[in-house]
Parts: sequence; structure tokens; C-alpha cells
Amino acid sequence: MTTETHEFQAEVKKLLDLMIHSLYSNKDIFLRELISNASDALDRLRFEGLTQAELLPEEELRIRIAADPEARTLVLDDNGIGMTRDELVENLGTIARSGTLEFLRTVEKSSDASPDLIGQFGVGFYSSFMVADEVSVLSRRAGEEDATLWKTDGSGEYTVETAKRETAGTTITLHLKAVDADDGISDYADEWTLRQIVTRFSDFVSYPVRLTVMKKEEGDDIAKAVETEEPLNSMKAIWTRPASDVSDEEYKEFYSHITHDHEDPLLHLATAMEGNFEARALLYLPSSAPVDLYHREMAHRGIQLYVRRVFIMDECRDLMPEYLRFVKGVVDAEDLSLNVSREMLQQDRQILAIRKHLVKKVLESLKALKQEDEEKYLGFWAQFGPVLKEGLLPFDEKKERILDLLYAATTHDGHPLTSLSGYVERMAEDQEAIYYMTGPSREVLVGSPHLEAFVDKGLEVLLFSDPVDEVWLEQMPPEFEGKKFQSVGRGEIDLTSKEEKEEQESDRNQEAEAYKDLIQCMGNAVQKDVKEVRLSHRLKQSPSCLVVDEGDLSPQLEAMLRQAGQAVPERKPILELNPDHAILKRLQEIFEKDGTDPRLSEYAELLFGQAVLAEGGHLEDPGAFTRKLSLLMEKAL
Repeated sequence: MTTETHEFQAEVKKLLDLMIHSLYSNKDIFLRELISNASDALDRLRFEGLTQAELLPEEELRIRIAADPEARTLVLDDNGIGMTRDELVENLGTIARSGTLEFLRTVEKSSDASPDLIGQFGVGFYSSFMVADEVSVLSRRAGEEDATLWKTDGSGEYTVETAKRETAGTTITLHLKAVDADDGISDYADEWTLRQIVTRFSDFVSYPVRLTVMKKEEGDDIAKAVETEEPLNSMKAIWTRPASDVSDEEYKEFYSHITHDHEDPLLHLATAMEGNFEARALLYLPSSAPVDLYHREMAHRGIQLYVRRVFIMDECRDLMPEYLRFVKGVVDAEDLSLNVSREMLQQDRQILAIRKHLVKKVLESLKALKQEDEEKYLGFWAQFGPVLKEGLLPFDEKKERILDLLYAATTHDGHPLTSLSGYVERMAEDQEAIYYMTGPSREVLVGSPHLEAFVDKGLEVLLFSDPVDEVWLEQMPPEFEGKKFQSVGRGEIDLTSKEEKEEQESDRNQEAEAYKDLIQCMGNAVQKDVKEVRLSHRLKQSPSCLVVDEGDLSPQLEAMLRQAGQAVPERKPILELNPDHAILKRLQEIFEKDGTDPRLSEYAELLFGQAVLAEGGHLEDPGAFTRKLSLLMEKAL
């Protein structure tokens, strides 16, 4: 039969140029697209075979890849539904046939093309021209006798002629371009390159993808090359199977396969969404924190995204909030909106709905673990607790879900860590707030003077020492089970009961009057460092402490902001002095003898420095503090 020549029904050169330089950032994608098309052809044949069993081949449905390094060709063959002559012309001869000019205009305006493009525009096949100078397609429709050969070099024309093919299916032959590392073109005739691409992008395609390779066999003292087929994809998309049909060992093996983490996961979670759109997910919580947990720019594995078991991206951050970035696994959506190159997601309600569903399921799983196996949960908290608390920062998060998972160090005997619910259960009947304190470490906090009155009263205080604690507690102190959070190092705190205050009111007034002039004198000595000096009701053993006024930033948060290069408003703390301490009583005696005694200002500076160090702070001039302290010790000796 005479060979026919046709013109493509599109601005071909312009379109192919866009394909090569604009739509796809990774040229390896072409093989994913061709395998996906072959998988679709196999799906169609299997569907039609339900009513026309004679269409199904005797051999298994499969996809075969063969490369010839010498001829520089790559062949992809399937035994799927195939195409007739008219279908070849219609499907391959009309590029983006649902409106070419509108397609071109959309792509030229933005790489974020309309979410409807994928599925309306058959452009995946043309990604072949990123790596090939010439492409031919030999296809025979199932149930038909004749085959058709379609061929083009992408110049604007293609040829169609009658050909022979023994069975139904499609064979695509690519005449490969030269390897060009600068342009991202690998050696696609190389066996190991093909293995890596298929493993990454098409590992879970539901049909076997096999590579034809030449192996040398020894026989009759003569080595000869023999063609063999080796599987490339695992097809183990276990998230598509009922959870009851998958063993724990299979879940562990799959986790290792997708994460390359050789430790067993802490737990796994299989979930599905059904309704207007469908999606399945298989998520894992690692046992140990990865080294890049706090370096997001270095992270390379999180939630892998698939659409109908075809790999789309390695780390889909849109599907999991930052505070759950340690969650690993896969999400497979049936009809997710992508841009035309399938390399970027469109921000639409599907993405938000899937994300909301996944977050809910992960937090529910953590809550169940906390209730059923607290020891195991505490192991998780030690690894990922600080990251989970980042979920308390956004204003739009449902913070009570995370607060219910929170653990903190505590002053309660025998409980190094406690949940908030455990704290609330132990609260005194008349206690209205959850008392807490923040600082650089638990060791520093345990020795803080601020805790003395609480220890004396037998009141439990939560100790927060992660950097994120400074932010979420400062930003908007939440409530838990109707109880507000109150810092023991902020504002004035007086734990005496109403009856005790009435009994002590006269003594306090006398005390305030007696120390009034000394307090003023010492305030003048340290006025450059503090906004006020006052008597304390929270100190029992220590002579002094620093208090942050309501509305002021804590010293730790100030330090964090400065390290981040942000401007911090000038703030001075309040210095509180213990009126019952021997030091203050002795200073009062000195003041009564001589209000100008230089020791008064020296002791004021020492008491301030001592208070700074007690809360883990840093002195502006540690040398001066050391000299004053040495002189004091010398005189005492």
C-alpha cells in the first residue's frame, strides 16, 4: 500500500520546543510517560476482555523494554489494546487535540497550566522528543488483522503505512539523541540507567515491566550471547490491598524499600478516602529522627505522591504540614489535579482535603499509641516531640489535638515526664492555672529560684526547655481542659491564700516600709539593667531572681530572635529580692548605718548577676562580676 504523508494538526515545532524546554524539568520523565500509556492500553484491553474474552492474549499482559546501544535505539512494547490506523492518526497526529492553540497560550503564560489539561491533552507521548530524533509507532488493534506503522522526526510531518505485527499491541521505537550531560540527556540505551528510571518512576505499575538484556552463556566450550528478560518493577503497591491481607513483615519491607531506612518503623497507618474523589495512603512513623529533621532544605524523602500507581514526586510537602514532616509513606490519588507535565500540583480542594484527612489520621494514631503503649509513645516523643510542638504555632491549627499529645518535664516527684491530662488530674481543687516555666534546659529550670514558692506549697510546675516552647507559649498561651497556662517567671505571683494574706498584711506593710529606702538605693545601682527592684513573695531560699513583666519577651525568646537577625525591642527585667534572706537583712543594717556605703551598690550588682546566672542567662561583663565576687570572698576570709 502507498505510504501516506500527513501534516500534524498543530503548531508542531513550537509545541515540541515547549515540551523539550518548558514542560519537563527532568528528561527521564519520558520513560514514565510511555510506560503509563502502555499500562493504560493494558487496562483497556483487560476491561474489554471482560465481555470479549477472545481479545485477551494467551501470554500475560506485560510491558517490555529493549535497548540497542550500538544502533542507539530504545524499544518499548506492550500487548495491550493497540490502535487502528484511524486511531493512530487521531491520537498521535493531532497533538493536544482538545484545542491546540488554547493549549499553547496556556503553557506560554505559565508553567502552572490548567488542572484540566492532564487528561484532556495527550501530550505525554511527545516527551519522547526530549531524548529522540525520530519516533516510530507500530500498532495493531485487538480484534483486527492489520497493523499500522506511524513515524515522524517531529519536523511537522508524519507518515502512516500498513505494516505487519503478529499480535495486538503497540511497539514504540525511539532513535536516541547523543548523550549530553549539560542538557540532561543520559544514556538511555544503558541497562542500569533504564533500571534506575523504572524503579524510581514506575515501580508500582500493576503490570510487569521487563528489560531484554543480552547475557553470555557458556556451552560446548563456546560463549554465546542469549537474550533474557529481567523484571524491573516490583508491582508491590501494597497500599491497594486490604490491610488484613498484608503481613507486618510486608509492611516493614515496603518501608525499607521506599525510605532506605533499615530500622523498623515505629508504626504504620493505612487509610483511604472515598467520595467525590478517591485516594489511598500508607504512612509510617520512623523509630528514630533522621539527621535532616531540622534542616528542611536537606530533606529528600517524605510523602511520595503517585497517581494511579505512577510516581509523580518524591517529597510532596503540600500533603503534610511542617510539624509532621517526619511522617514517611506514599499517597496514591485516582484523579489528582496536576499541571500538564505532571511535575507540580495545583492548589485545589483535593489537595487540601487529602492533607486534612492525613493529618487527622496521623494524630489519631499517635493518640491511640499514647493510650495503649505509653512507653512506646515516650520513645516517639523523645525523637519527635519538639517537631510535633511546632503545630502549636500556626493560628489555624486545632491546637487541642496536639496539646493532648504533649509531654513535658515536671517538678512532680517520680514523674520525669507528664502529659497535660496527668498534670490536670493532680491539680489541687482550688488551682486555676497550669503552672509552667521555660528555660535553656531541665537542669537549669530545676534549680531556678522561681520554683521555690511552688515547691514550698507542693504545687507542680511543668518545665519546657525546647526552643519552640518559648514561641508557642509566648505567642498565644492556650488552654487545656479549661485551664489556662501561667508562667511562674512572669509578673507578680503570690501563692498565699486569702486568709494568709489577711494575717500577713500587717507584716508585709511593715516589711515594705522598712526596706523602702534600701530598695530605692539598690534600684539606683542597677537601673541600667532592670526596670524595677521590688520585694518578692515567690522566693524562699534564694536572695534574688529576675522576673519578666507581663507583655515582655522572655530572655530566651529575645536571644532566638537576635540569632535570627530580627530587631528586638529593648526590655529590662524586674529584680526581686527576698526580704527574709540573711543577705538583705545584713544590707539593711549597712544602709541604716551609712546609706552611701559603696558596698550597697556592689552587692546590688552581685545580686543582679546571680539572678541572671540562676536562670541560665549570660552576663554582659562576666569579668567585672568575677572581680567583685573575688573581692567579696577575700574580705570574708
